[in-house]
Amino acid sequence: MSDTWKDMQAFKSRQTSLRERLQRRKKERQEIVQGISAEASPRSPQPHSPRAQQDPEPDGSTAADVEEVERRLLRCLLDVALDLPADSRRLQGVVSRSLGREVPHLDLENLLHKLAAQELIGAPDPIESLLSLPSAREKETKQLGEEILELLSKPTAKERSLVERFKSQGGAQVQEFCPQGTKEECSRALSGAPCTKLHFNKIIQKHTDESLGDCSFLNTCFHMDTCKYVHYQVDSSTQTTPVTTTRPSSTSAVVRGLGPTVLHPPQWIQCDLRYFDMSILGKFSVVMADPPWDIHMELPYGTMSDDEMRQLNVPSLTDDGLIFLWVTGRAMELGRECLKLWGYERCDELIWVKTNQLQRIIRTGRTGHWLNHGKEHCLVGVKGNPKEVNRGLDCDVIVAEVRATSHKPDEIYGIIERLSPGTRKIELFGRPHNVQPNWITLGNQVDGVRLTDPTLIHEFRKLYPDGDCMRKPQ
Repeated sequence: MSDTWKDMQAFKSRQTSLRERLQRRKKERQEIVQGISAEASPRSPQPHSPRAQQDPEPDGSTAADVEEVERRLLRCLLDVALDLPADSRRLQGVVSRSLGREVPHLDLENLLHKLAAQELIGAPDPIESLLSLPSAREKETKQLGEEILELLSKPTAKERSLVERFKSQGGAQVQEFCPQGTKEECSRALSGAPCTKLHFNKIIQKHTDESLGDCSFLNTCFHMDTCKYVHYQVDSSTQTTPVTTTRPSSTSAVVRGLGPTVLHPPQWIQCDLRYFDMSILGKFSVVMADPPWDIHMELPYGTMSDDEMRQLNVPSLTDDGLIFLWVTGRAMELGRECLKLWGYERCDELIWVKTNQLQRIIRTGRTGHWLNHGKEHCLVGVKGNPKEVNRGLDCDVIVAEVRATSHKPDEIYGIIERLSPGTRKIELFGRPHNVQPNWITLGNQVDGVRLTDPTLIHEFRKLYPDGDCMRKPQ
């Protein structure tokens, strides 16, 4: 106990001593600044003043010389070419060259302290600067932490093999859009230099008025035949096949050991999901749904009430797996409620940032009561303990172009396939453009019934011998 008390007293003593030194230093600095201010004042000293007789300017400098140095120093500090922060030695050299003679460093420092006291510049306190410097132990600890963080951020061999497995054959088969838009604008911006990116051509018809500018909806405009605004199409002359070379990979042996992912042909069933018995389909690893939420707007398709959504037999589709549920602004909370009712726990969320044909953020959407909606949300839920799930491969943001009404981006299928490759997947409320390999699509807009799995065909025919899944059961 006595040792602790002595340590505390010693610490307080050191702290008090440091404060006293800081206060003494501050007082000395203020006295120096006051002395400089008195010497640089335009008033001439009294002839009989003892201070004027006893305190001549150092190094034979006159008040006029000090004023000239101060003017040159201010001019130097106001120079936009001066790199800040600048130290006094550097400023001394600049001012000396400007005056054509050597300026004492002490005089320049006194002037800098004067300007700092007038709050014209910021000059750090030397003692505070020294105290704020990290100690050798702090530097060592920081370096050790950075090394550990670097080691932890490096991908493991398994992570590298997964990334290599899902890379496109021969590299990325995409071509970048030119930010200038059309070829003419690109040529003006680049002064005629060649550009290999994709460009657009303006669609100019008889009724088009170029002075009105671009159409807000571009290629999704419902009245393109009569719309007077400018529309665009991709310039086919700039479309080229990207030339890529396949690099030998250091993890190729590991990748070959994983084996190829088997893709089964797409299957679909035209049905009314309110009445269809989904229990005959078996179990799936992933469920995706884009429900026709009742958003109190006029839509080109039928909607379902909130109670009908809650009563869907989604729990029978999965014991251990994931669900991707697209929701609108109004249905955000309802979607979370449905996940709980269906036995899922929300674990993540995807955001689709919508872009238009010109690859710009949408500012005039067709949805939203208060603000125009430029994004959509997809809730991700987990049920049980899913096996063979590849975590950390993809980002939770999709930036993709809008197409037809309620047409979700195709990138979502790639994300799901990389997350759970080669497994059974089912999509609810799908349409003809949604059919995908390894997926079973259910919806009232797909064309008839197409099944290839013998077990599934047997179960389906047993319950629906005539293949009609649209009627309400008796």
